[in-house]
Formats: sequence, C-alpha cells, structure tokens
Amino acid sequence: MEILGNTLGEIAGEKAGIFKQGVPAYTVSQPEEAMSTLKAKASQLGISLQVASPLDRGLLDGQQLGLDGEHQYINAGLAISMSRSWLERTGHSEGIFTQNTKSLPEQFIRGLTLSRLQGRAQIVPDPYFSTQSSTLGPGGLVFYLDGAHSPESMVVCARWFSNATKETARYIYHHEQPENSSSARLVPILIFNCMSVRDPQLLLAPLMSTCSYNGVYFHKALFVPNQSTFNNVGSFTSTQSNPQQVDLSWQITIQRVWKNTINGNKGLIDDKVAGVNEVCKQGEQRITRNFENSAIFPSLASAIQWLREYAQQKRPIRLQVLVTGSLHLVGDALRLIKK
Repeated sequence: MEILGNTLGEIAGEKAGIFKQGVPAYTVSQPEEAMSTLKAKASQLGISLQVASPLDRGLLDGQQLGLDGEHQYINAGLAISMSRSWLERTGHSEGIFTQNTKSLPEQFIRGLTLSRLQGRAQIVPDPYFSTQSSTLGPGGLVFYLDGAHSPESMVVCARWFSNATKETARYIYHHEQPENSSSARLVPILIFNCMSVRDPQLLLAPLMSTCSYNGVYFHKALFVPNQSTFNNVGSFTSTQSNPQQVDLSWQITIQRVWKNTINGNKGLIDDKVAGVNEVCKQGEQRITRNFENSAIFPSLASAIQWLREYAQQKRPIRLQVLVTGSLHLVGDALRLIKK
C-alpha cells in the first residue's frame, strides 16, 4: 500500500504505469474513481482503452474454468480480449477465429479450462489422511487456500469458500453411506495473517460477514506468523525449535480485532461444536494465546500439527480450514502441507 497508494485513484495510477504508447490497453469494469484515472492515462498516451466484458460461460461448451470463483469469469473475459488483440496485431489470428463471433476458438477453451494457479481458490486435501480420495470425499482435514489480502478480495474469497464448503456438504450427503453422512460434522476453521501495513479490521470484517451471510460460520480462528518472512525459503526448523524467539505482537493485535468483531456481532461465529477447545487445552504447550474462539500459534507448522491431531481424534468431524490474508502465508501453507 505504501507503494501503490492509499486511494483507488492513486492505485489505478500506479497500475496504469504499464500502459505504453502505440499499444492498446484493456481493463474490466472499475469504480469511477479508478476508471477515470485509467482513461486519463490512456488519453495522455494517445491510446485506446477497451473495457472487456465477463466471459459468457455458455461459450465453454459445458466445461468449467480451471480457476474457481465467479470473479474468474471477469478475468477470463479480459484474457480473451488481450489474447485476441495480440494475435491480430502479430498476424497470428488466421485459422483461429471464425466468422461466428459468438464462439471461442478451441485453443482458448482448452487454455481456460486447463489453467491452474496455486494459492488462489485452491482446495488441498491433507495428504496426512490416507483415506482422502478427492477434494470432496472423506477425510478429516481439507485446506482451502486463497491469497486474498484486500477488503474486496476478501469478499470474493469468502463467497468462494462458502460455495466450496456447501458443495462438500452436498457431496457427503449424496455419495457417502447414510451412517457416515449423518455423523459427519463439517467444522470451518480460519488460519489468518496479514502484513502489518494492512488494517486487519478491514480484512476480517468483510470475510466474516460475507461467510455468515452465506450460512458459513467459523468455529475457531488460528493466528500465525508468516514463516517465509523470518526464515529462509524452504526451511521450517528455527521457528519450531525456538518458538520463544518469534515476535507475536502483531498476531495478538489481530486476535484482539477478531474478538472485538465477534463481540460486535455474535452471529459471526459458530459456538455449537463441542470438543475443539478441549483439544486446544490438551495441546496448550503448542499454543501461545488460547481463547474460546481463537488461538495464536508460534508457527504455521505447529498450527497444522494441532489441526491434524484434532482431526485424527475426532474422526467424524471434518475440518474445513480456510488459509487467507497473505500470499506469503498461503505459500508457506502449501509447502508445509505437501512435505
């Protein structure tokens, strides 16, 4: 934020720095403050600024985008417009586009449906549980990773997480044995951290309110530091062996924000799942600050270990763990989960 600016106009101005004279520019629908800045920059350079429309999902021939989330149809529309422009400008469009402007080239469909981006709307079943057969099947622990780190992206993340967890519930109901589906209890857990230059209130409030609006309530929030900020990438030993050396003052601040947000609206939290706090108490030596609806861990590794132990002990319960707030945090989680 200290680089991009503090207003939409300032941020749009920095983003528009990629515009070049003689090269058409593309964007998607923006708030007026941002759009006026983009238009002014394009006019200054004497170039056109095209606003791409979201992709009509009917053009995918019944297939799904490789990247999950409704917002990805906006991104896909922009990608199509830019790709088509580049192919036409470089003389490579012949044989790709037909006269039917309402259809997509097969190459475009293949690219859109096969695209992958780690850490964005990504579902990762914990390999620790050997019974896990798919992202929706059985298994006590599934991670939902999204590197959202702005108020707007938090809303998008919350919508995706809510839809994904509901899809899991539907899968269990329709595909598992009645005795298993009736005893299964899906428990949403949050692992969160954000950079100290950001206001956690502006991130947690829209996340919690959007989830609750969609009928999803976190039972507990775990706050951890980003390991990659004070460790060499790929190394996870020092924070586990010397937890007292980790400065958790920022995590304590975030936890206070979480508690204040909950106290302001009791409907944002789920307090009906028995046993989670009891297991927290059993693993107290691993936890720095433990409260009814939140806890601070000295490392992400210790938080994941606690989740695995809890999921193992309470097998009918299935933990749906959303990891968000920082791309650094999501990257750390991916490395640890797959170790």
